[in-house]
Amino acid sequence: MPNAEPTMDIRLLEGAALGEAMTRLDAFAAAREASPSRSVRWLGALGEGLGHRVFCVEAARGGQTAGILPLVFVRSLLFGRFLVSLPYLNVGGAIADEESVAVAMVDRAVALADELDVKRLELRHEVAIAHPALGHTLDTKVHMRLDLPGSSEALWESFDPKVRNQIRKGEKHDFEVVWGREPLLDDFYDVFAQNMRDLGTPVFGWRLFERILAHFPDEAELCVLRREGRAAAGAILVHGPGMTEVPSASSLRAASATNANMLMYWHLLGRTIERGRPVFDFGRSTVGSGTYRFKKQWGARPHPAVWQYHVRAGSVDALRLESGKFDLAVQVWRRLPVWLTRRLGPRIVRGIP
Repeated sequence: MPNAEPTMDIRLLEGAALGEAMTRLDAFAAAREASPSRSVRWLGALGEGLGHRVFCVEAARGGQTAGILPLVFVRSLLFGRFLVSLPYLNVGGAIADEESVAVAMVDRAVALADELDVKRLELRHEVAIAHPALGHTLDTKVHMRLDLPGSSEALWESFDPKVRNQIRKGEKHDFEVVWGREPLLDDFYDVFAQNMRDLGTPVFGWRLFERILAHFPDEAELCVLRREGRAAAGAILVHGPGMTEVPSASSLRAASATNANMLMYWHLLGRTIERGRPVFDFGRSTVGSGTYRFKKQWGARPHPAVWQYHVRAGSVDALRLESGKFDLAVQVWRRLPVWLTRRLGPRIVRGIP
C-alpha cells in the first residue's frame, strides 16, 4: 500500500519566527524564481524602510517548505488599510510548485485580511491563481523585459540606429558614470526626489533605498551619472537569480537635451550582462504609453502582469492615478518646493499600496 502524502501545514510567520526562517524561505524562492523581487528579503527592506508590519505565509509538507506568500500590511489614516504582496514592487504573490498549495496559502491570506480588517488583499501575480476569493483582476499593464545577448557588443548591434544615435549623443556630454552603494545614495536620491516632484508624485523616503542596499548587499547597487560634478541621472539596480530589475530610475528634466537617461540605461544593460543575468526587467507599463514606447525601443517585449484582489471595501482602482481623481493634487504637488515634497512625500506614499 503506498504511503499517504504528508499533511500540509500552513503557518503564518511574523517577527522573530520570520527572521529565523528567512534563509530557508529565501532559498526556496531563489530556486524557483528568476526575479529579484521574489526574494523574501524584501520583507525586511519594506518593513524597515516604510515602517510596515510584515508577514509570510509558509506551506510545509513533511517539515519541508512547499510554498511561500510574503505579505505587507499597509495602513494610513489618509487611505486606509491594505494587505499587499508586495508594495513598491511590480511582482509578488504566491510561490508554489502546485496550485493546491498556492490556494491553501491564499486561504490563509484571506483570513488574515479579515483579521486585519483591510479594504483589500492585493496579490501581484504574473499567472493567475484560481481562487473563489480573488474575484477582481487588473491586467491592463505588462512587464517589459529584454532578453540579453552574451556581450555588450552584440547588444549594441541589436539596437535600432535611432537608439544608437541617442546613446552617442549622451556620450558627447562627458558624463561621469559612477557605480557604487551607500556613498552614492544622496546623489541618487536628490535626482529621484526632484523627478518625482516634477511628475507630481509623492516620493519614497531615503531610508527605503538605504534598507534595500542593506538587505541586498551583493545584489543591489546604484548607478549615477554626473556632469560638471552634479548628478543628472541615477538608478538602483537589483540582480536576481536570473534577472536584473531597476525598481527606481530617474533623470533631471534639465538634462533631457543631453540624453542622460538613454546613456544611463545603456550602462544599466551593460552592467546586467557583466553580472551574467540573461534578462533585464524595465518594469511595468500600460501598453501604448510613453514609458511603454521608451522600453520597447530597446527591444523589450511585454509579459503578463495579473494583479488579483480580494476586495472587502471600496474598489481596486480607487487609488490609481489613471482614475483622474488625483489630477488636481498632481498639479499642486508639481508646484511645491522639492525640500517640502521630500518631507511630506514619504509620509503619504507609504500608505499607498
